[in-house]
Amino acid sequence: MLRKLIVILGPTSSGKSELAIKLAKKLALSKVEGFNGAEIISADSRQVYQGMDIGTGKVTKKGKQGIPHHLLDVASPKRRFTVVQYRKLAIEAINKIFKGNKVPILCGGTGFYIQAVIDGIVIPEVKPDWKLRKELEKKTAKELFSQLKKLDPKRAKTIEKENKRRLIRALEIVIKTKKKVPILKKEPLPYPVLMIGIKKEKLKKLIRKRLLKRLKRGAIAEVKKLRKMGLSWQRLEEFGLEYRYLSKYLQGKLDYQEMAEKLQKEIEHFARRQMTWWKSDKRINWVKASKEAKKLVKEFLS
Repeated sequence: MLRKLIVILGPTSSGKSELAIKLAKKLALSKVEGFNGAEIISADSRQVYQGMDIGTGKVTKKGKQGIPHHLLDVASPKRRFTVVQYRKLAIEAINKIFKGNKVPILCGGTGFYIQAVIDGIVIPEVKPDWKLRKELEKKTAKELFSQLKKLDPKRAKTIEKENKRRLIRALEIVIKTKKKVPILKKEPLPYPVLMIGIKKEKLKKLIRKRLLKRLKRGAIAEVKKLRKMGLSWQRLEEFGLEYRYLSKYLQGKLDYQEMAEKLQKEIEHFARRQMTWWKSDKRINWVKASKEAKKLVKEFLS
């Protein structure tokens, strides 16, 4: 059994899913020796949640074009889903795809999820300290970020600085373990990995176009539906980006124009943080078009 993994990564709105599907279809048609097509594994920290489709840009049934996708809708948004849980399910999915003599394509924008899978880097489970969390909860996101910046500048560079849940969790780990985040435990994959990154020009325009499309498709109605499912405003805001700003709009904290403008800027900041995460990884082959990616994949699998 041949075992090789392809990774598609890049900033939000760069077209990762589209490229992954194109490559999977190409592999299904070309019948590369030893492989019987490909399947896609999502590496997105919000697409794992059920009911969060429009706001996360989850690929639709039609959009999948018959290509099997894994790790979508595997968790309830009412419960927290960890990177440890993600890695376990991702490795299981990869092994299942290998058994079918297919190529797994790990695709997404959550750098830590991807790193957890290919390098085996996982933050050990630190039990919740509810007393500490209660104390940290009293602070603003700005204060939490400032504290994290002092304790762990490296983690502060990549974290979503308005996401109180992630800031509190990062601080909890640092304070409890007295070590920086992440505490690295490496168990790299024992087979070859091809990492392809997408670089897009005029990313701001692409972000704007996609944001308007999501708002038009019913992102606001989706947040209302999640509220009816029992999710608190605080929980919705913890998911960040679209869910945070749409929640603020629905609570009357922002008008529509303010919401759209602030959300656009926050997504742009998020894209920059994603690029910061991958900046120093020399293994990534950056491409601008699918033609370049197809060539890399052909060479890798031959």
